Amino acid sequence: MITISSLRVVLLALLLALAGCASLPAGVARPTSTAMTDVATTELARIAAAATPDDKRHLSGFRVLSAGDHAFNARIALARRAQKTLDVQYYLIASDTVGLQFLRELRDAAARGVRVRVLLDDLYTAGQDELLAALAAHDNVEVRLFNPLPARSTSLGSRVVFSLHDFGRINRRMHNKLFIADNAFAVSGGRNVANEYFMRSAEANFIDIDVLSSGPVVHSMSEVFDRYWNSEHVYPVHSLVAATPDAAAARQRFASIVQATPAETPPLRRDGLGRTSVEAQLASGRLEQHFAPAQVIADSPSKAAGIDPASIDGTAMGSTLSVMRSARSEVVIASPYFVPGQRGMALMQEAIDHNVRVVVMTNSLAATDEPLVHFGYSRYRPEMLKMGVTLYELSPTLTRKSGALGDFRSSLGRLHAKLAIVDRRWLMVGSMNMDGRSARSNTEMGLVIDSAELVDHLMGLFRRDRFASTYRLRMAAGSERIEWIAAHENQEVVHHDEPDANWALRLKVGLLSLFVAEDLL
Repeated sequence: MITISSLRVVLLALLLALAGCASLPAGVARPTSTAMTDVATTELARIAAAATPDDKRHLSGFRVLSAGDHAFNARIALARRAQKTLDVQYYLIASDTVGLQFLRELRDAAARGVRVRVLLDDLYTAGQDELLAALAAHDNVEVRLFNPLPARSTSLGSRVVFSLHDFGRINRRMHNKLFIADNAFAVSGGRNVANEYFMRSAEANFIDIDVLSSGPVVHSMSEVFDRYWNSEHVYPVHSLVAATPDAAAARQRFASIVQATPAETPPLRRDGLGRTSVEAQLASGRLEQHFAPAQVIADSPSKAAGIDPASIDGTAMGSTLSVMRSARSEVVIASPYFVPGQRGMALMQEAIDHNVRVVVMTNSLAATDEPLVHFGYSRYRPEMLKMGVTLYELSPTLTRKSGALGDFRSSLGRLHAKLAIVDRRWLMVGSMNMDGRSARSNTEMGLVIDSAELVDHLMGLFRRDRFASTYRLRMAAGSERIEWIAAHENQEVVHHDEPDANWALRLKVGLLSLFVAEDLL
């Protein structure tokens, strides 16, 4: 008689047997290439030089891109003005309106003779093999995939299932986000390339932060890109996907896929800081920036081979925590996925013991796109509040009503920005979340910028938007329960349960959390 238990064993054995058939190719050729340095005569290099005062040549220039439409505009404007090289590194480029328009711009740049290198994490490329191979069929374009899954399929779920025999490796992903044009300007931060990162989704849109950089720091970012590009953990797309014998047919197929996206976007209004778009300022030959010393922090691509879980000192997370530990008055953290763990809790307690104010902003349960990660965070909330941490959670409904963070219309607002501000002087912004996955499993990168002026501009946005779109958390008087406080017409509105989240969602997350260890969040 076949029981349910024995059937599960048989199915598991079958899946593992099938998974064992998938493997990565051996002996893959990875021709070495590096960032171009002979770019001084390019238009972008001239604009960067013209925007830099003579007494600040040793510093780097920075411009915060907080509005999604302006952040996308910056990437497109740089791609269209590039004359020699575009280096593109992302965790995700979706096959939606934004993603296809972005890829089309890369194709058009290559057609002008620009060398285009595209480095993409392989996890979310399910269904994109044909598209990426067709992009790589163009002259001047090369596409490589980081830490690929051995199984190729149009379904993410089936790819993961048939790669489970290699789970320890495929669980480690490249989370970096970087766009470099002519080694003169770079855009880095938290945004992937998809509709929801640039206010183009009808259902939910992310609140995020990018930084446009120029000067010496761009060359440091190019060095980081080269380390990944030439790493043994990357595979040229043609080594994983069967190439179409007819390159012309592949290019025509690419054109038919991407040409359905709109060619232009409406003119932009000024951003939250009153500035015209990057495109408009590049066209004028002058760009508004703040100049400051800065450091690039980045994981080595070898992190994909695994690191000692007990030591993160040599990682991007270790560098970030080192800056935070130097705080003398205040640390402000914004992270969509915040799971401090015992080490993080100890560091916050240490800061508070030294009279350092600790402020954390993250998503509420109703706002998050990763409910299980929120559950991992929620277990630490009472202890954080008791030790004196100030907690804010983004509300999707308050965000939509306030309009301060963008035109969300009927869509949900979700925090995706990853940044920290120390002593109103140091700004850290990049791809890294404050959780165990960013510390141990993902590769990450970011910037540490020493600029009180830049921080003041950014804090102005946060001060205005925070109270209109977030809940402040506190412990209820004489109770172990948490209260969520919203401000409405100068009055406190108190919620005694997770606001905006119904009981079914709370029950679902609670049940699922029983089967997922915190290390996997």
